[in-house]
Amino acid sequence: MIPSLRAQFNAQFTEAKYQEFLRALDAATGTKIDFRVCETPVFLPKALLQEMQQAAMEIIGQLNTPDYFRESEKAVPARYRVPNEDSHPLFVQVDFAITRNENGKLAPKLIELQGFPSLYGFQIVLTQTFQRMFNLSYLEFLLGGVTKARYVDLFKRALLGDHDPENVILMEIDPEKQKTACDFVCTEKFTGVKPVNITEIKKRGKKLFYLKNGGEIPIHRIYNRVIVDEFIKKNIACDFDFRDELEVEWAGHPNWYFRMSKFSLPFLRHLAVPRAYFLDQLERYPQPLENYVLKPLFSFAGSGVKIDVTPADLDAIPLADRPFHLLQEKIEYSPVIKTPDAASKVEVRMMFLWLNEPMPVTTLARLSQGKMLGVDFNKNKTWVGASCCLFER
Repeated sequence: MIPSLRAQFNAQFTEAKYQEFLRALDAATGTKIDFRVCETPVFLPKALLQEMQQAAMEIIGQLNTPDYFRESEKAVPARYRVPNEDSHPLFVQVDFAITRNENGKLAPKLIELQGFPSLYGFQIVLTQTFQRMFNLSYLEFLLGGVTKARYVDLFKRALLGDHDPENVILMEIDPEKQKTACDFVCTEKFTGVKPVNITEIKKRGKKLFYLKNGGEIPIHRIYNRVIVDEFIKKNIACDFDFRDELEVEWAGHPNWYFRMSKFSLPFLRHLAVPRAYFLDQLERYPQPLENYVLKPLFSFAGSGVKIDVTPADLDAIPLADRPFHLLQEKIEYSPVIKTPDAASKVEVRMMFLWLNEPMPVTTLARLSQGKMLGVDFNKNKTWVGASCCLFER
């Protein structure tokens, strides 16, 4: 999106260089990346970056109110309501599609947001590998003047609190089998926090433990990466109940996965936010329906999203499930990334750490040439997949 940088990158790109980059990325993370990494970073114009950052702050501000906290009580399922909730999420992600407005100007449009961690470890390694392999170290990738050392310090504070890394775990379902395993490796490298399978955690009274070298280590703080949707679908059994009163702290309280999520979208009023409606609150479907997309409230990786919606699709949703579905105005991604292949569309995630106040720290990008960003919509395509954003100093 910065024409001079895009032209320079494309002119110097070769498939051999890309394969060399992928090998370097595997080496830097110490694992085999299990998802497609794009051929290119995204070169973000400073004005667009600042617009997204301001819009994200304003959107978070609209949800950081007592009124919204009360409204979002109903978003948290009783079966997964965890006690001792924090007053705000520790991690926030705000995802924008890059579009063009009626005047042809680049404009961000909110896709969704989440009060749940993203790839805070991997993203640093990915970006620095792009910089090193493609001679792009003169460009920035951290926000607000944050240095890498400062970023790692903030990330460690968020995960560890006042605890020793041995007593803090990254909790996930079969972490070594997750596509995000590369992030878990990077997280341990930066913070000392190890991934632990939720099924291997033991409960003794109000305390939790994990096994290490044949002994039980007490858990004082949990960096939660368990997606409840996956927990339910896989019928996972563990030694504790999410509703238990436990003597642990949460690095990212699980309730915020529900509170700050697609559930938030109908409550937002902002130029960057398309209108959204809870399906059960509509007396009639908005017209034309082809301008809307159907989204289940709590799913991940685009699961259950329907792009081409018909009245029959909506009528088929049972009454009990209708409060858990949204109709959201469809967003037309603009193919703004010129490549040697077809032009690619892009979604940019603004990544926040919220210690004392929400602080934007870096970004994540995903490129697509399909109808959606997911892998299933981009099979056998190039210049798509996970990426990062770089911008001029």
